[in-house]
This record gives sequence, C-alpha cells and structure tokens, in this order.
Amino acid sequence: MSNLSILILCGSSPRHIYIANALCKAGKPIAIVQETGTQWTLNKVIKQLKPINFYRKAWRWIRDRKRYTGNQEESFFFGEATAQLDQPQLVVNVPHINHPGVVKLAEETQPDVIAVFGTSLIKSTLLKMGKHGIVNLHGGLSPHYRGADCTFWALYNGEPDQVGCTLHFINEGIDTGKLIAHISPEIKASDDELTLFWRAVKESAEIYASLMDKFEQGTALGQLQAEKGSLYQVKDRELTHEQKLDAMLKDGLLEKSVLPSRIKWF
Repeated sequence: MSNLSILILCGSSPRHIYIANALCKAGKPIAIVQETGTQWTLNKVIKQLKPINFYRKAWRWIRDRKRYTGNQEESFFFGEATAQLDQPQLVVNVPHINHPGVVKLAEETQPDVIAVFGTSLIKSTLLKMGKHGIVNLHGGLSPHYRGADCTFWALYNGEPDQVGCTLHFINEGIDTGKLIAHISPEIKASDDELTLFWRAVKESAEIYASLMDKFEQGTALGQLQAEKGSLYQVKDRELTHEQKLDAMLKDGLLEKSVLPSRIKWF
C-alpha cells in the first residue's frame, strides 16, 4: 500500500466497484465520484427519437437484458457476495463527470493521483490535475482499439490476442494519452465477449493498484502512442455484426486462440 492520495472517478457497475475497491486498498482514497445519469436536453431527446436511433437503442436494451440476467457480472467479480464498495462513505454523486463540483473537489483535496474507470469523457480542467497525473483504465488495447466495445471488435476482426485493457494517462483525445500498461487476459476456449472483457478488467485491478507504488517510487512511465489506430463508437456495432461474431465463436474462434495472461509496461 502506498501513501499516495487517490481521487477515484468511476461508474457503479460491479466491475467499477471492483476496481474502486482495489484502488482504495492501494493508497489513501479521498473520494469515489460517481455519475448519476445523463443530462438530457431537447436536442438529445429529438435525436434519440429518430427511427434509426430508436431501433438501435431498442435492440441494445433487449440484448443487454438477456446478457445480464442472473447478476452474471456481480457473480464474476464478487462470487456469492454482493457487489458493494468497501468504503461507501467516500461516495460523491454528481450529475456528470465534468460537473464543476468535481473540479472543486480536486482543487480542495489536491490528490496525488486521479484514477478513472467507467466515466463519460472528461473534458474539464481535471485533465491537468493530480500530482502524478490523471490515469484511465480503458477496456481495449490502445491505440489499435480505442473507444467503445473494444473486446467485441477485437474478436470480430479475428484478433483475440488483441483483447485487453490499457492503463494510460488521459489527454484531450479518446484513449490517446501516453501508455502506461497493456493487460491482456487469459483466453479460454469456452470464453465469450463478456467473460473476456470481465477477466481483462479483473486482471487489471492488481496492475492498477501496483501503479500507485510505481508512482510513489518515482518509476518513469508513459509512452506516446505511435499511431492513431482505430476508434469505435457505440453506434458502429449493429445486429449484423453481432450475428457474425456469434457464428465465428460457434466455429471455434477461441479454440484456436487459447493464451495465458500477459502484462506489458511502457
């Protein structure tokens, strides 16, 4: 455990709680900031009601209800236990991560590290705060897989070896900051998109926690991304893509790609 003060910005799903708990054990947590929801405007409502957007939203909602039945994610990360924060008294709820209250909290507490996982895009002056910087855990291997659904697209492109998570410093781009570590999970023949994604996150928890010790020890970290790679957005993933990946998995995509876990520091 390091002596660094950590401001944690994260989501509220079991995977986010799991990472937050690991970070709380890795140093001295100041607060756990969570977003309460999207700020809706008239323009956003009109945009979502367009037929193509409504259709996409509808089938994604149906898909996710099927995928997450039975508290599968909670069981993966917490077994028989309930997914809950070890230090719930530290939670600070904000309507969105760029709320002025988050900047004020960082200004008042002056954290050594701002640690991020599972928030919306950060655009505020937070990007320049934190003694050691602001770090993100991204669910893909940057720069080749940036943005959303990166595990899905790595599998869809026939590259199971490119499934994983990236620890990186945050800059103004989307997953384009200096690389800190790549965490590639163990791949089993029986896996699917969700178990691979969840395992990548779970295996990242220890690495994220150990990063605090590296910061405290003065280890030089951070390598510029040498290329732009590919940026995927939520809207890029359509039903036809899902059907193709289902067929690829049934045809034994992962049976040919069994691999141990791999870690690469930059």
